[in-house]
Amino acid sequence: MFKKKSPAWKQKTVSTDEVLKKIEPGMHIFIGTGTAEPRTLVKALMTAQGHRLEDLTLIQLLSFGDAISFEALESHRYRLRTFFSGWVSARAITQGRADMIPSRFSAIPFLLKEGQIPVDVAFVQITPPNESGYCSLGVGVDVARRAMALAGLVVGEINEEIPFTLGDTFVHMDAFDMIVEAKDPPFYYPRYPVAPIFDRLAENISSIIDNGSCLAFTFGPVFEALPKYLSRKRDLGIHTPFFTDALMELVKSGAVTNREKGMFRGRSLTSYALGSKELMRWLDKNPMVEFQTVEKVFSPMEIGRNKRFVMILPVRRLDLSGRVALHRQSVSVAAGPGQIADFLNGAEISRGGYTMVVLPSRNRDGHPNVRLSLADSPELLSLPESVDMVVTEQGVAHLRGRTLRERAQALIEIAHPEDRADLVEGGKKANLLYKDQIFLAGSANLYPSDIATQQSFKNDLLVHFRAIRPSDEDQMRRLFYRFSDKAIYYRYFSPIKTMPHAKMQAYVNVDYKDVLSVVGLVGEPEHRTIIAEARIAKYPDKPFVDIAFVVDEAYQGRGIASFLYQMLARLAKERGCMTMTADVLTSNRAMLKVFEGGGYPVTAKLEGGAYALKIDLTRTVE
Repeated sequence: MFKKKSPAWKQKTVSTDEVLKKIEPGMHIFIGTGTAEPRTLVKALMTAQGHRLEDLTLIQLLSFGDAISFEALESHRYRLRTFFSGWVSARAITQGRADMIPSRFSAIPFLLKEGQIPVDVAFVQITPPNESGYCSLGVGVDVARRAMALAGLVVGEINEEIPFTLGDTFVHMDAFDMIVEAKDPPFYYPRYPVAPIFDRLAENISSIIDNGSCLAFTFGPVFEALPKYLSRKRDLGIHTPFFTDALMELVKSGAVTNREKGMFRGRSLTSYALGSKELMRWLDKNPMVEFQTVEKVFSPMEIGRNKRFVMILPVRRLDLSGRVALHRQSVSVAAGPGQIADFLNGAEISRGGYTMVVLPSRNRDGHPNVRLSLADSPELLSLPESVDMVVTEQGVAHLRGRTLRERAQALIEIAHPEDRADLVEGGKKANLLYKDQIFLAGSANLYPSDIATQQSFKNDLLVHFRAIRPSDEDQMRRLFYRFSDKAIYYRYFSPIKTMPHAKMQAYVNVDYKDVLSVVGLVGEPEHRTIIAEARIAKYPDKPFVDIAFVVDEAYQGRGIASFLYQMLARLAKERGCMTMTADVLTSNRAMLKVFEGGGYPVTAKLEGGAYALKIDLTRTVE
């Protein structure tokens, strides 16, 4: 048997001991992040004895690898500078062993360039070189190239287990003063388990993400659950700090094409990959994934070039004004303000972009996550104007452009049903809600979220349908005032001129048991407009329901009324009602045609200028 020839690069390697001999007291050492952490070098640095390893500053953008230990930082030989308060660094920062640098991530390269963060040594993990002598930075590009340019000593740790990734990742072997062979495998990240509540959250998130949207991914059960639902979408784009196993699943599903992105079209853009061995193998020479520096990935202007950019932000709690409390970074890989700010701004710049905040309505201990106020909460992100939507397992609240009162009402509707009464009372006392605000306690657990659907009509009009909510009051008032006098008379059989708060809030607060109302909405997810409403109301003494509906005059003639009729007829039958009644003025020929062509036998009786219709839901007609 012939002995396999050792790669040429192995002849150029040195021991970690030789590298440590070059380290001087007071030096600033840049270290790669996460899976890109050069573990063999860092472990040697942490455990070395007999060298002049004193008063060293370690610089790591995101401290969630495992080679830098709290115990080593406690020795006073090393001090960590990081932009991320999490993992090991959270405890070290609290106890004064590490320094947190509050900064937008897009600004970090400029801090390095201007010398505000000095770099004397760069420890960088790389792949073996290709035939031309070029290595890849692999799974952590961040600011490694800029750090290498500043450092007087650049050490590359070649790890044969990391993928040769594409993008701004190529570095020639000549760029390194010393080469070390990795003795440790990369740091792999386990996947999060997905509890049923996060599955429901993911389903609600997916319901408002349009085809062609561009997404950012991070860690946690919400993102683990999303691929199952987003796989049904088309032409999604990816512009994200972190590439994970869950994101790999989504790309493999075919939902991600990146065709509609504004930059790096056709490729998913990222700066880090954190995950399993399977992910690392999949990323190797994968042309569908583009690795770029944080300068590119975190730039709000670059993010904003992608239309319909969606920022999904899992949070710990929120209050009725839209302020949020972030997750404690000491216990998880969670986003902090420095990582969030750039993507929030990017979503605001993006045409059709928006930010959605995501959380379960209650925490694991059964305490409310939707609070009246978060004024005294730690990790508070007080940017309510940047929160466009909030998603819980109970539904979606649209906040963009709404008043504080309207926001409070919308958020109460997606709080846990058993928490809503207290929130309403608290909101009234805090003047966040009307003092006479109606709250039907029995309806909290009866909201029929399962009836939500969407349908395309003439001229490519897409209409979303769902049950009415109390927070639809203002939208329904605006719909009323768009009606002509004729349309109002057809709907209400009287020349109503005004629809004040007292009357409209009584109209939109239904019990979903005896009265069910469905609204039709058009527009982008973050600011949809009600253009139709239909309702059925049970008779108190017989299994009949009465039906009434109205469509904005600008949208009539497209089949919306017929669709609502069929939808409510089905819902009435599901609720055990086999007869439907309606009153239609004799001059309202368009509405009469809806009933006549609805597929059910109709009998009509003329009573004082209006037809009293009786519809038999037990039979159908051609």
